Amino acid sequence: MTDHYYTQKPTVKHDVREIEFQVGDRKLRLMTDAGVFSKNEVDFGSRLLIETIALPAKARVLDVGCGYGPIGLSAAFKYPAGHVTMVDINERAVELSRQNAERNGIRNVSVLQSDKLEAVKAEKFDVVLTNPPIRAGKQTVHAIFEEAYECLNPGGALWVVIQKKQGSPSALVKMEELFGEAEEVTKDKGYRILRAFKK
Repeated sequence: MTDHYYTQKPTVKHDVREIEFQVGDRKLRLMTDAGVFSKNEVDFGSRLLIETIALPAKARVLDVGCGYGPIGLSAAFKYPAGHVTMVDINERAVELSRQNAERNGIRNVSVLQSDKLEAVKAEKFDVVLTNPPIRAGKQTVHAIFEEAYECLNPGGALWVVIQKKQGSPSALVKMEELFGEAEEVTKDKGYRILRAFKK
């Protein structure tokens, strides 16, 4: 499979569909398409991250690798006084995220096409959330952690969901190197939620 979701311009034929996703007492209606991550349903790892995160009420949040938007839009919905910036390299995913924000009336978001954090390097955030693009390889995943560290305000947190078999032990080590310490917040069905605070 040469054309996967970590691609700037997917060439796979469009297959647009709508899925529903429950966030608290609200159902989000999300458009998905071929060539984006987990197009048939919100994946378990993203759901676990959404359920686990606890954010400051007015946090400036960055969702890296936003796909069609489930993590970033859920955070924006749950924390309406905050603002969520969503980035993805995949232009199809970026367009879907914009449409999904509009469809669900979620206005405290902005969506940008970006290779890792390139488009937001001049900005600072209180929280970075990521379900990182494992298929892009460990080097890319760890580069996201490095760029996230640079973009975080002091006291800010990086939250990561990653499967144990897809590299959570090395991800935890990398986060400890960058932040001084990191922790596994919870785990379920082979997925780990990792968190580190910038001192």
